[in-house]
Amino acid sequence: MPFLDPEPDALRPTGKPDRTPSADRVADDRAGGAPERLRRDLERLLGTEKVLWKVSDLVKYASDASPYRFVPLVVVLAEDAEDVAAVLAYARGNGRNVVFRAAGTSLNGQAQGEDILVDVRRHWAGVEVLDADGHRARIGPGTTVVRTNAALARYGRLIGPDPASAIACTVGGVVANNASGMTAGTTRNSYRTVASLTAVLASGTVVDTGAPDAEERLAAAEPELCERLLELKAEIEADEELVSRIRAKYTLKNTNGYRLDAFLDADTPAQILRGLMVGSQGTLGFLSDLVFDTLPLHRRTTAGLLFFPSLQAAASAVPHFNEAGALAVEVMDGNTLRASVSVAGVPRDWAELPRETAALLVEFRAPDEAEQERQEQEARRVAEGLDLVAPVPSVTNEFTRDSAAISGYWKARKAFVTAVGGSRPSGTTLITEDFAVPPARLAEACEALLGLQEEHGFDAAVAGHAAHGNLHFLLAFDAAEPADVARYAAFMDDFCRLTVERFDGSLKAEHATGRNIAPFLEMEWGQKATGLMWRIKEAFDPEGVLAPRVLLDRDPRAHLRGLKSIPQVEAVADPCIECGFCEPTCPSGDLTTTPRQRIVLRREMMRQAPHSPVGDELLDSYGYDAVDTCAGDSTCKLACPVGIDTGAMMKEFRHARHSPREERTAARTAKSFGAVERSARLAVAAADRVRDRLGDRLLTSVTGAARKAVRPDLMPEWLTELPGAAAKRLPATDRSQASAVYYPACVNRIFADPPSDSQEPTLPQAMVLVSARAGRPVWIPEDVNGTCCATIWHSKGYREGNEVMANRIVESAWQWTDGGELPLVVDASSCTLGIAEEVVPYLTPANRKLHERLTVVDSLVWAAEELLPRLEVVRRAGSAVVHPTCSMEHLGDADQLTRLAESVAEEVVVPLDAGCCGFAGDRGMLHWELTASATAKEAAEVRSRDFDAHLSANRMCEIGMSQATGGRGYRSVVLELERATRPG
Repeated sequence: MPFLDPEPDALRPTGKPDRTPSADRVADDRAGGAPERLRRDLERLLGTEKVLWKVSDLVKYASDASPYRFVPLVVVLAEDAEDVAAVLAYARGNGRNVVFRAAGTSLNGQAQGEDILVDVRRHWAGVEVLDADGHRARIGPGTTVVRTNAALARYGRLIGPDPASAIACTVGGVVANNASGMTAGTTRNSYRTVASLTAVLASGTVVDTGAPDAEERLAAAEPELCERLLELKAEIEADEELVSRIRAKYTLKNTNGYRLDAFLDADTPAQILRGLMVGSQGTLGFLSDLVFDTLPLHRRTTAGLLFFPSLQAAASAVPHFNEAGALAVEVMDGNTLRASVSVAGVPRDWAELPRETAALLVEFRAPDEAEQERQEQEARRVAEGLDLVAPVPSVTNEFTRDSAAISGYWKARKAFVTAVGGSRPSGTTLITEDFAVPPARLAEACEALLGLQEEHGFDAAVAGHAAHGNLHFLLAFDAAEPADVARYAAFMDDFCRLTVERFDGSLKAEHATGRNIAPFLEMEWGQKATGLMWRIKEAFDPEGVLAPRVLLDRDPRAHLRGLKSIPQVEAVADPCIECGFCEPTCPSGDLTTTPRQRIVLRREMMRQAPHSPVGDELLDSYGYDAVDTCAGDSTCKLACPVGIDTGAMMKEFRHARHSPREERTAARTAKSFGAVERSARLAVAAADRVRDRLGDRLLTSVTGAARKAVRPDLMPEWLTELPGAAAKRLPATDRSQASAVYYPACVNRIFADPPSDSQEPTLPQAMVLVSARAGRPVWIPEDVNGTCCATIWHSKGYREGNEVMANRIVESAWQWTDGGELPLVVDASSCTLGIAEEVVPYLTPANRKLHERLTVVDSLVWAAEELLPRLEVVRRAGSAVVHPTCSMEHLGDADQLTRLAESVAEEVVVPLDAGCCGFAGDRGMLHWELTASATAKEAAEVRSRDFDAHLSANRMCEIGMSQATGGRGYRSVVLELERATRPG
């Protein structure tokens, strides 16, 4: 399907006359995708569904969170260890190499390859708690840290590593890089907390280091490897100077090179292997299974954001907070603090902070009230002896338990990447680096780094994990400009010498070696230790199959190879730093593309010359892969550190492919929506009668034929769980005593609510009944028919229709509410979001002023805050599962859904994999495969047991979830609230 229909040139790159085409663009001879023989070989070996070969597939895997870009020849979606072993065997036999990629959040190119790239995220998720108390857990390598900790939270446990990318990074990647984060330090990281692991070696041997007979099986399968590991152990232990050096290096956070202390901490080959695999960055084998010793989850948190007159003063305070038991001590310099004001929620007056100012974010976590009080006393005692300043009104220098305030502190800390990365000049690549120095020399290292950045012309800023002497900094430069690359290279040379020669520090504290530091490995470790690392690699991977040049590289300029240019794209997406934080939230991530990949593909289009074969191929694929299968839910914006709304970009692309005639037709539909609404209700009623007589097969066949004749993105398909038509008339209500205006969304005026039993009230009836029962009656205006929240037009990119309906609903709401005197209660969360926020850009100036006076309230909030406290629950369901919608996440109402469910059910379950269902209004009827993919994990969890009630608060999402779960009837929580409080 062509991307742009009927205007195929609207989004083609036009080229820039002032710049030559980028040297890193995909060459035209790659337009056909993977080499034919390689593709066919792997398809015969694994099956066609596991091999991605189109040029668009290759491009979207070419970029990650690092400053590098390498286009693989083919991508394999491995499902199990047997698939991995088969790919490795093929690579060994054909002189090829393999790189593993999970979340793609690694910052130094560890997950990028130029030959066979193996995706180990999609099929590798899962958490199995091994002990009744949760003290051990088996975790699939494709499971995100956030998802892992959500499963463990039920047991009051968590894993030790806590990287800032926890929302997106996978546990396999965390262990492979020995990533740590704010609190892990050197004692809670993967090296210290992974009890055992299963690895697929380059030879194809699968090693479970936790098996009772692990040593015997490894010795039988890999006798030469075992022998060489024991030889290396003996050689290291015989060298007292080397032993001392190794021990000293790991008193700091250090992820540069292989964990040489594995030879000192373990006595047997399998246990040495376990230690070496942690932090090996995919160069020694694939981690297919991980067993963690979990840690207590202390839920009581106290934190303070303290301001100091200088970095030296802040650094001097760090040891005192460490001694007081702080779990996290984070430092921010003045430049970071001032830059962070560009992030929503950070106080504006921080822009006035003196340049010399520094801050510490100090956090304590306690298991109980007594310990929390003790910690707070210690914290305040330390603070009283410090030289604190309050140069602007928003600075309080106080410790608090308030979760909102603490969240704000961390938002300010994490604004380091957001502020610098999002505001970097267009076209520049962002590099995030980290290093560690002895904590006592923290201030000195900060000052030296800031000076070095200024010397080389980079924006100077520093932040980091002060408790562990671990500092972070960002560099932005134009990889397409040789002079800028040379400036970056000169900086790296000076930075590495500074860290090693002046501070004897770690060049990589927690981000792992990667391509950026591989050339400097010997500078830090010396010739002898680096030589041992080369011998480790040769012992595990004698044929060099795994991740060449990722950790070991003898080319002193290897870090300058493969640097990616950042072509300018649409303004909404241009700030993207390709970090991948958006990907776990995306409904289409396992079906077609993620938000990051949509932007990566768009950037590759801009690298291409107009009408190049590669550009044409990308454009042809983009229509379905990126635009059509985007749910437009914009949850990517919530996860993105720089606030990019890729959904909005896809809606603009939908608009771009509309002809003027289509736009006019959409506008006419909006103007005559009353007739459209009546026709839709009649059509649903007619279809329901056909279904009663002939079943779903005929309707499925008819709509299927129509989709082929028209276009799948315009003609919906019939779904078995589609409900019947709603009642023709809404409940009669009285305006005179109303506490609110009730707006039944058009979808609830078209589709009936399950169950269809006439004895049960419809959603509008239930809302009227339960509101009156609580003494907060609502009024339904007589002229609601023919109005809409405008989301229908907004999601499809019909600008003119959107403008018509957006202005109509605001004008109507203004009249209904007497100029905003009464709140407007909306019974579908997506419509609440639409009226409250999404209509605003399309309003006339006059109507924007009217909109400012409106109070738009979601039915969840109305029920939880206005009705529930005034009602008596007389019956409760035994169990309920809830589906929080993406609109609830945007509105901040998801907790209200759970609160209401807990009031009407004895047990309430929020699925661990709950997320956007991808139904997105009618998109689930246009592309059911999107909802099927988006809901797969959540639906499996729901189907795993029986529930008495399935609750949400958005009609189309309820239809989608009912379909996905095989007929589990999802319905509004308001219906259940009415039933639970019904007298008698």
